[in-house]
Order: sequence, then C-alpha cells, then structure tokens
Amino acid sequence: MDLYSGALGALQPALVKRLGLSLTQAGILGGLFVFSSSVMQPLYGFLSDRYHTKLFAALAPAVAGIGISSLGLAPGYAWLIVFAAVGGAGVAAFHPQASAAVAAASSLRRGAWMAVFISAGTLGFALGPIYFSVVVARLGLDGAWWAAVPGVLVTLFLLAQLPAPAGAVRHRGFDWAPLAAVWKPLTILYLLVFIRSIVQVTFAQFLPLYLTLERGFSYAAASYALTVYLAAGALGGFIGGHLADRWGGKRVILFSMVGSLPFLLIFFLAGGVTAMLGLALGGLILLFTIPVNVVMAQELVPAQAGTVSSLMMGFAWGMAGLLFIPLVGRASDIFSMHSVLMALLAFPLAGFLLALKLK
Repeated sequence: MDLYSGALGALQPALVKRLGLSLTQAGILGGLFVFSSSVMQPLYGFLSDRYHTKLFAALAPAVAGIGISSLGLAPGYAWLIVFAAVGGAGVAAFHPQASAAVAAASSLRRGAWMAVFISAGTLGFALGPIYFSVVVARLGLDGAWWAAVPGVLVTLFLLAQLPAPAGAVRHRGFDWAPLAAVWKPLTILYLLVFIRSIVQVTFAQFLPLYLTLERGFSYAAASYALTVYLAAGALGGFIGGHLADRWGGKRVILFSMVGSLPFLLIFFLAGGVTAMLGLALGGLILLFTIPVNVVMAQELVPAQAGTVSSLMMGFAWGMAGLLFIPLVGRASDIFSMHSVLMALLAFPLAGFLLALKLK
C-alpha cells in the first residue's frame, strides 16, 4: 500500500520537466494528494468503526496503485490532480481499519506491534521512489501505469483471503463522549504529530526536487537519497515503539524532537557522505514517535480505535502537508528551497516544548 504513498515525490521532477510546472504548482499537487490520502482518513476511520466490512482494506491497494501509477499518462495539470486524488483515496481508506485491527489483535506490547505495522508501511513508503524510478527508467513516464500491477494483485488476494471483521454490525450512531472526555491530552498528541509531520511530510515531498535543482543530484541519486531518508524513518518508528514500551511515550517524544535537530542541520550544512548520514540519522530519530503517538491515543480512547488512529496518522500528517507543502512550494519560488526547508527545523524545537505538557 505505502509503496504508492511515497511515489509522488519521486515522480515530481519528471512531471515538472515534462509539463513545465512551477514549484507552486508542484506544491499544490502535493498538498492535494496529502488531503486525499491523509486528511480524509478520519472519514474512513469513522466509516470503518460504524460499518465493519473488509472492503475498506481490500479494495484500497488497487485504487491507490491505479491512481498513482496513472500520473505518467496525465496530459495536463488537471489530470494530475484527478489521478492524485484517486490514488490518495485508496491510501486513506486502508490505514484506519488496518491500524485498528493491529490494536485489537495485540493486547500485550502494543507499542512494539504498532511499531512493526507502521514501520512496514514506512518501509514501503521508502521503497516507493526506487520502485517508480526503476519503472520510469525502463518503461518511460508513459509506461509508469505498469507499476499498478502489485496493488491490483494484492487487492485480488485480500478479496479472496481476508476475513470479515468480527462483530460485523451496523451501529445507529457514533459515541463522541469518549473523545470529549480526553480532549486535552488528545489535542496535545495531535499537535505533536502535526509539528513532526511538518518536517516529515515536506521533506518527503520536496527532497528530490531540492537535491536535483539546488544540489546537482541526478534524478536517480535524488530518488535513492529519498529512499535512505524514508527507510531510516521506518527503522526509527520500529525502534521508537520498542523504546516507548520500556521508557514511556513522553520520554521518547522529547528525545525525538530535540535529538533529530543536530543531524538534520548537518544535512543542510555539510556535503557528500556526511550530509547523507545526517539526513538518515535525523530522519531515524524524528520518526521515533510515529507508533508512540498512535498507541497513546488508542489507550485514551480504546472504543474508537479507528477514529483516533486516523486522527494521529492521516489527519495530522495530512493537515501538515495540506498547509505546508503548498506554502513551501510558493516560498521556494520566492526564496531558495534550501533556506525554506532549513527554516522548518524550528518546529521540532517547538514540539519539544509542547511535549513537556504530556503526563
């Protein structure tokens, strides 16, 4: 599934070159994809909590694969928007139901098991740039639609093998009382995910463009650099979930916010292998908190696991991307992308101060 989530950032340099897009247009496209794939996740979380059907998870890989892989066929900017919105809808439908199922199946060491689930997705996200760069290199941008084949095959497998969720009944209403009772700590957790995602999402979206346009990387080298950053984040999520089970979520969040800053600064201020090492270590430590925030929210509201999972994952990531991807694109047209991206490192410091309010 997340193989397709990470594809747009890798495809953007080729799409920008073919269609003559500005960085502002590239940012708007990225923001729209984030809206479709992430901001809309609470809607699917609500529906999956209310209507227990396997179709949310089963159909999602094919929808995501077909939508994203069709970007290379777009004759103009309007069609890019359509294909990105369709692909994003597939991504959004999958995650709330799947994360709630993981929570329900793991009564012990929930942080560790959620880390496995999320890190597997982040690893798929990391491999997306390499996968699509290989497909485009061999088949061209017009042949990128072949990249949809794995998603379609996974959907066929899930339709045949995935059992229906337990307790498949339709509820008449949605109980908001559990959410209202813990709105204060839930809001702090949401803001922490939002702050982290400002760096996480915008870096994932603009890193290939930044490296090719301002640091002289080839398209392939920029895709590999993005994969290194995302793969390090996948490992970071896995480590963070295990650390949270031992040290507690608050300590992991505090360390993640402040510990990632020196390494990300090294990426911007150094060159060569040193810069790539700083990017990898910064991404690894920054993403310690991905499973931690989700599990902490699910423990606050266990009866609405799908809904709070979508709030802590898709909705928080999505709002950060929806606001900051177009903003960074516009600012990069005015200033340098180097200075704009480096300025985003002020947000983890703000996240550290906010995390001090967690109990």
